[in-house]
Amino acid sequence: MSFKILAINPGSTSTKIAIYDDVKKISGRDIEHSNREIAKYDKIADQYEMRYNKIIDFLKENDADIKEFSAVVSRGGPLLPMQSGAYRINNIMIDRLKNRPIIEHASNLGAIMAKEIADSIGVDAYIYDSVSVDELDDIVKVSGLADIERRSLTHCLNMRAAATKIAENMDKRYDECNFVVVHMGGGTTLTAHKNGKMVDMVSDVEGPFSPERAGGLPTDQLVDLCYSTDKAIMDKKLRGKGGLMSYLNTNSALKVEDRVRNGDEYAALIYEAMAYQTAKYIGKLSVALEGEVDKIIITGGVAHSKMVTDWIRRRVSFIAPVEVVPGENELQALASGVLKVLKGEEEAHEYDLE
Repeated sequence: MSFKILAINPGSTSTKIAIYDDVKKISGRDIEHSNREIAKYDKIADQYEMRYNKIIDFLKENDADIKEFSAVVSRGGPLLPMQSGAYRINNIMIDRLKNRPIIEHASNLGAIMAKEIADSIGVDAYIYDSVSVDELDDIVKVSGLADIERRSLTHCLNMRAAATKIAENMDKRYDECNFVVVHMGGGTTLTAHKNGKMVDMVSDVEGPFSPERAGGLPTDQLVDLCYSTDKAIMDKKLRGKGGLMSYLNTNSALKVEDRVRNGDEYAALIYEAMAYQTAKYIGKLSVALEGEVDKIIITGGVAHSKMVTDWIRRRVSFIAPVEVVPGENELQALASGVLKVLKGEEEAHEYDLE
């Protein structure tokens, strides 16, 4: 018996959707949301109806009978610390994402849309390998200020999928390997994987800058800037208008790369600085693994840039061989994950953390 699965992955500038028969992709679409379209909405929550309607339009255009779906699965938004694997989407999770979001992010909408579709046909909806997966040791959570505990927020879904793929290529199991994994997208996060657990991480607000994130900043200057700037404006500076957006007024790595090739020395400086900072944090996480690193894995949309990955490789290849797994394989990872639940190979957790 095969299972038909609808997978949803909302990102800052797109909503990616696909229909799977087991793990075979039947159809899919990357729905792009232009800056002009997104700018119509004051808050991410206000985008819900627009994104939901586009998913329904996709299903109608593909003559998809939603009654055939065995489950709906979505990328999980920021929640309280969770285990890896599947979580059944319930009303407690929806209340958190709708009314008390930990971070304003488009992924918060995913579980809400998935549950609405699933409820309409009487099946379960799930998230898998949420960004809030927390497998950190207590020592990793110490920040340096007693008021603040480090939070585990990463691109866990794509990172674990890429790490599993590389382990298979090495004829090993994921839990037999040690990796440093970098996901380079609109935001960049890094994780140290030790024998199947993410034992340390660098979030997109404390690590290298990226196309849209400012990353870790000098705290004294940051405090001064916060006191001289409205909070809403400051939030945007750090997430959305930081990084390449701040320096070069674009979040497109492709456009920046074109400027570099056309001799724009300032763009070249900023673009290489992004790679340089990423390389430094790879070195930092190699310490978490005590130097025992089997592979360094670079994934995410920016990993399509050979210019960036070559800059990183040059600086970190002394630590371990570098593997590039470009793009985001998150829809496939979502379908593969929930299929394990449907086949009884994995048990879904219940979200009761509030």
